[in-house]
Amino acid sequence: MTSVRLRHEPPYAQPIGDHRRTAVRLSTRRATTMLLGCLLLVAGCSPSEWGADGPRLRIMVPNVAGGGYDATARTAAAIVQRAGVVDDRIAVFNLDGDGGTVALRRLIAERGNGDLAMVMGLGVVGATVTVHGSGQVTEATPIARLIEEPEAVLVPARSRYHSIGELITVWRADPARLSIGGGSAAGGPDHLMSMRLAQAAGIDPVRVRYLPFDGGGDLLPALLDERIEVAVSSVVEYSAQIRSGQLRVLAVSGPARLPGVDAPTLTEAGFDLVFTNWRGVLAPPGISDSDRDRLVRLLNRLHHTPEWNAAVARIGWTNAFLPGEEFGVFLADQERDVREMLTKLGLA
Repeated sequence: MTSVRLRHEPPYAQPIGDHRRTAVRLSTRRATTMLLGCLLLVAGCSPSEWGADGPRLRIMVPNVAGGGYDATARTAAAIVQRAGVVDDRIAVFNLDGDGGTVALRRLIAERGNGDLAMVMGLGVVGATVTVHGSGQVTEATPIARLIEEPEAVLVPARSRYHSIGELITVWRADPARLSIGGGSAAGGPDHLMSMRLAQAAGIDPVRVRYLPFDGGGDLLPALLDERIEVAVSSVVEYSAQIRSGQLRVLAVSGPARLPGVDAPTLTEAGFDLVFTNWRGVLAPPGISDSDRDRLVRLLNRLHHTPEWNAAVARIGWTNAFLPGEEFGVFLADQERDVREMLTKLGLA
């Protein structure tokens, strides 16, 4: 079985096959759980839509307390409290394990429960491919995709690489020698972006030396201390270090340049690649049409509010709203593409 070549550097790099620790902590860039609290605050929905006592919606966070999804869920709860909304109407709880697949299995098991939803993203899709018996995101009810954000190719300020072209030239010469770090395990956005970039550069992804770290908090010191040469991660996650000059962005993976970031897109640099991470919401399978439509309608209202758009711009996301069945088609495409890549790497 082929696999990504790893040069383990304990305790910093975790083995890519260790699925017991693949909960992808995606820091502040993974902040979409806030949307469900904001629904009540800004979407203008009437409590009568949910019954006389208001909503009894539980939001599942598929990682541990203190992770990226969790932090944004708690931020949303604080916003709801400041707005005077009764705080027990939306309950946020954590269910960690296997890169989000423990929570996904719980979601699928709660068939017909219209009072439960789960925030998820590309990392959960990847984990369903690498974790045996995890279930599939396409088994759940798609509610909406909300936002997306590009990845960035990052180097420390002292790096010898000053352009993406310089980096790719060295990488092509000896793919296994260049150490590339990411804050996600196999199938996560940083890992997938690294593999897609290798493909776009004409490098066999099997030869890539990718080192997975346990989220951005572990990845950053490894990059600043030059234990790794390059990192692939979110611009949003490291915006402070980029502004201060500690990190340099060689390229961004989105369709357009980012305001305040002096770096080209990969397409501008001559590589046929646009890659974005995304966040969306699922509900259990078998919920009623009325429950599904109500959730989709609420997210649609949220998407059109000035408050939501201001938050999206402030954080550095891009609106990427895709409701209901359209989101379901997108999920099926993502699942197929991720499975194809991870199968090639011997990780599916």
